[in-house]
Amino acid sequence: MSDGTAGRYCVIGAGAAGLTAAKNLREHGFDVDVYELAEVVGGNWDINHPYSRVYESTHTISSPPFTQYPDFPMPDHWPDYPHHSQIGEYLRRYARHFGVYDVIQFSTRVERVEPVDGGRAWDVTVRTGDAAPRTLRYAGVVICNGHNWYPKLPSYEGEFTGQAMHSAEYKSPDVLRGKRVLVVGGGNTGCDIAVEAAQNATATFHSTRRGYWYAPKYNLGKPNDQVSDAVFMLRLPTRIVQRIFETTLKLTTGDLTRHGLPRPDHRILETHPISNSQLVYYVGHGDITPKRDVAYLDGDTVHFVDGSVEQVDLIVWATGYLMHFDFIDDRHLNWQDGRPHLYLNAFPPAYDNLFVIGLLQPDSGLFALMHWQAQVMARFLAAQRDGSPAADAFRRERDEHLEERQSGGFHYVYSTRHHLEIEHMDYMRTLDRVVKTLEAA
Repeated sequence: MSDGTAGRYCVIGAGAAGLTAAKNLREHGFDVDVYELAEVVGGNWDINHPYSRVYESTHTISSPPFTQYPDFPMPDHWPDYPHHSQIGEYLRRYARHFGVYDVIQFSTRVERVEPVDGGRAWDVTVRTGDAAPRTLRYAGVVICNGHNWYPKLPSYEGEFTGQAMHSAEYKSPDVLRGKRVLVVGGGNTGCDIAVEAAQNATATFHSTRRGYWYAPKYNLGKPNDQVSDAVFMLRLPTRIVQRIFETTLKLTTGDLTRHGLPRPDHRILETHPISNSQLVYYVGHGDITPKRDVAYLDGDTVHFVDGSVEQVDLIVWATGYLMHFDFIDDRHLNWQDGRPHLYLNAFPPAYDNLFVIGLLQPDSGLFALMHWQAQVMARFLAAQRDGSPAADAFRRERDEHLEERQSGGFHYVYSTRHHLEIEHMDYMRTLDRVVKTLEAA
């Protein structure tokens, strides 16, 4: 056990969440150690990271004003939807600018996190490279290892004898060329891969369980998120907002059932938004054949619930991810009904020194939300350190509003995909209220 870490905070991960957590903690006077499994900064945005899920063509689905950290703007000359390599470089510049590199230990895996002394401190066991593991004691722990990395695989009757892979393994269209490809999953990744298959495969089939609303990346000549945010700023009733967006899509993309796409079984914004201008284009050109859910597998053929059958060489399961924290017991994160129950998706009710940054699925960019999560965390810890009544005010806020969900009045379709879903404007307003509570008390 090392006494050199007494009073320090452990941050797990040097991706977008870990960097802003470390930066904000240090700005509030706390010593920090950041442990990163890879050899570089970037997390999911470093395509070579062992748990990165970006692929060669990955671009953001939010524009820079809604992607960037609020205290570190992206360059004005950048495109509306930056490439993953640009985001990776942006994170490295952020780390250099705020001196976070000074506290990162690379090539280091966190193997175990356990509370000691009734949760007043935490023992963190780490392993660097091939060295023996070592355990260090910290005043607190910030979990920032992301939630889009542990593949969720479906289960269907029968056996498929062709090639199958989860989208977590997908890196380039090379694997698609010359094959009959089935992409299963209607999220943004599934739509991206279906589009790449349309450009490279012999035949492309896209299976979804339900119909979705497909939003183009541009609306009225501007990035769609900028137009949508202008509507959200009006603070109109939920049903009016949905009517505006649905009417807009009907006028721009039209009735997609004429192309064989199923009609959505929900109102817009009741599932995670799909931002893709090309899927409808390739469906309309006949290069992607929409399919309903898989019924069962039989050798190299796939049977669908509508009775159709297709011979397939490759299945790409774009079926999402599950939250997974293999280094800490679920009970410490108040795990219930398949997910952690945390105030603002970040603050466990049982501990004042354990946090999770970035455990969000927003309808907009994520970096700004993580920044303000980290701000609240750092201010709360500073209030505890300084003996401020603001710490008790935050605890009351946390305990009284633990189960509140910042959904903006939308009722999400039940799915593991939506366990972390939030409406970004509602979430930001809540964060703003909490920051003012910490300032005023």
